[in-house]
Amino acid sequence: MENSFQTGTLGARVAEQLLSKIRAEGLAPGTRLPSEQAMAQHFGVSRTVVRDAIGLLKADGLLETRKGSGAFVCQADAAPAFRSDSMRAQSIQSLLNIIEVREGMEAEIAALAAVRRTPGQLADIEHALRKLEEAVAAGSDGVEEDANFHQCIAMATGNPAWVRLVDMFAEPIRSAVKVTRANEARREDFTRQVQDEHEQLLAAIAARDPEQARAAAKSHMEHAAKRVREADREFWRGKGGELARSLSEQSADWTS
Repeated sequence: MENSFQTGTLGARVAEQLLSKIRAEGLAPGTRLPSEQAMAQHFGVSRTVVRDAIGLLKADGLLETRKGSGAFVCQADAAPAFRSDSMRAQSIQSLLNIIEVREGMEAEIAALAAVRRTPGQLADIEHALRKLEEAVAAGSDGVEEDANFHQCIAMATGNPAWVRLVDMFAEPIRSAVKVTRANEARREDFTRQVQDEHEQLLAAIAARDPEQARAAAKSHMEHAAKRVREADREFWRGKGGELARSLSEQSADWTS
């Protein structure tokens, strides 16, 4: 899971840099680009990332590849489709940023809940998880039920400051969950993974095992990031892109 919060959009960022370099150097159509290895060294990334970047530019008609010869410039002007992909890449990164923050927060909350939860609070957590499963089975996106499940875990820490912190992040977290759950709902294996991760988290809290609870919460967020990276372009060009764009707009407010 190393670099799980960056790899999802690294190819797009390198594609932007490569396109900027092509323009800056005034490379004419038909110009052959350096080898993948040379570009990987120049941009400080792997050859796989370079191939992803070339694939993005090729898909929008900016580059062409010839077997055994490499990549060649077709045109230096960015196509509207690529500019849209660039905006989507920023939106996806905003989503990954939220998941990254949640990883640290949720891991510590889960560990404390495992130590401090009361029998009643454990029952509340379990009830919240069952309500989430029922909502998903009924065809709902389960966003509110998902948020309530994690809020119940925060309440089980016995520390109102943790509950307050979760409340402070409630809006961006809900926006992020809308995107991740929309993606997960498209694939049965993703849905099963999320259910299993929630069950593992509940089991660790029930067992009063703080280290296992911390690991389960951390793994849940890491896998959420992985599922985001595995979403196809069709998802980001449709519902996923619309939802992620809203989150990106919220993120812009934090840095202004």
